[in-house]
Amino acid sequence: MKTIYKISLFLCFLGMLFTSCEDHEYEMGSKLDISNIDFKIEQDYNTDAGGNTVILTSNTPGIIPVWDYGTGKSNRAVDTINFAFAGDYEIKFSAMTDGGVVEAEPVTISVTEDNFNYVQDPLWIMLSGGVGNSKTWVLDLDENGVSKYFVGPQFFYGTDNGWLEDGEAWDGGDSGCYGEDCWNWSPDWPGNQWLMAAGDYGSMTFSLDGGPYVDVNHLMMPSLGEENGTYYLDANAHTLTLTNAEMLHNTENDACVDNWASIRIFSLTEDTMQLGVLRKDNCDGAAMLVFNFISKEYSDNWVPEETEPEIDEGYNPSFESGELLNMLTGGTGSGRVWTIDAAGNPIDWIAGGIGWTEDASSSYNWGWNDDWTAIAGNSWIRFDQWNGAQTYTRNQSGVETSGTFTIDETTNEITLDGETLIQNTSSSLNPTTNIIKVVKAYDDYETKGIWFGTSYDESKDEWLSFHYIIP
Repeated sequence: MKTIYKISLFLCFLGMLFTSCEDHEYEMGSKLDISNIDFKIEQDYNTDAGGNTVILTSNTPGIIPVWDYGTGKSNRAVDTINFAFAGDYEIKFSAMTDGGVVEAEPVTISVTEDNFNYVQDPLWIMLSGGVGNSKTWVLDLDENGVSKYFVGPQFFYGTDNGWLEDGEAWDGGDSGCYGEDCWNWSPDWPGNQWLMAAGDYGSMTFSLDGGPYVDVNHLMMPSLGEENGTYYLDANAHTLTLTNAEMLHNTENDACVDNWASIRIFSLTEDTMQLGVLRKDNCDGAAMLVFNFISKEYSDNWVPEETEPEIDEGYNPSFESGELLNMLTGGTGSGRVWTIDAAGNPIDWIAGGIGWTEDASSSYNWGWNDDWTAIAGNSWIRFDQWNGAQTYTRNQSGVETSGTFTIDETTNEITLDGETLIQNTSSSLNPTTNIIKVVKAYDDYETKGIWFGTSYDESKDEWLSFHYIIP
């Protein structure tokens, strides 16, 4: 049998014409009298012997009901709520009418037994740590501007986007879209620092120790400070409602959201959580502002991923005996001409095996310059292997000089006897050394050429290198 708390406050006033208790009408725009408010609160003892299941019913036509049951709120005319923890709960009912809000007297109910079945859904456990526990969450942005899981602390979604089945950003499919206004933008913080300032924004702690309690510490918003309230998680609708607390957020968006306690869950895992709130239309249009959180445990134990730098292709090549000689000369009884790659990428600083220039414009006009372009256009070098001799010839704008060369196969160094690579005295990057290092070479050298290092900075592990190709 159900115990019914029913408030039926219809009063008859003697002497009033054309009215009755059974047929009472009120004008549009007028504020309802408390006598016109009809609602009931029922504890369903057939479902829960301790009265944990409560049915809320509004029988008042033409109003928007507002229920506040301590652990959450509802605007439904008929709603069923479940209290997992024993205790006394005050339920408040208000009616939003054309003439204003009418508040009824609160009703207190007693739940005599715990029923933790109502908080056993995996989402409850991932949010709070489970019954008897608590779990703390922080915004995924720290004082150093580091986001440890997501690419940034805040994403943007359409007003009809919501729960993401796979936890991944919406990609245009059915998962995560529940209407027509579906889109998303997931900006990275380093490239969009206008989103919010780097900083320690505080924490949100969700507890199931004695009740569904939430503590929010707004470190970046002193006006809110530390809040202590309750929460309700609707695991089926993927919504989260806070009472007497606001979701952790930034000052930049504070005025653009009407209700920071009415939250749409976009994703929730053991370590990560994405919570969305509705942005007002007058703040660049209605949209879901989705804030990215990580558990404090994940944050405290996070170690930056050590990524191996991607070394340039062909760096520090290894040759079989005689292979480099044949590459330079074309083989026994041959000679091969090489020119500077002026039309491509002629010069680079290769530090730790990684270059940075993309073409001649990368160092123009203080390294590579117009003189280099002119010289490279009518100059070349040639390595010869003829009659057992290894000779080197340089044609510098029509002036030829020659000598011999040797190769140290243990270091990939080439010594030009009395010679250098092509010169440009108008550039500070003029290769005056006669010992050059093969810094990069390729199997496909006939297309990709070879890089000759002409000077080395040991403190930076950096080679100044020139790119020569077969014309």
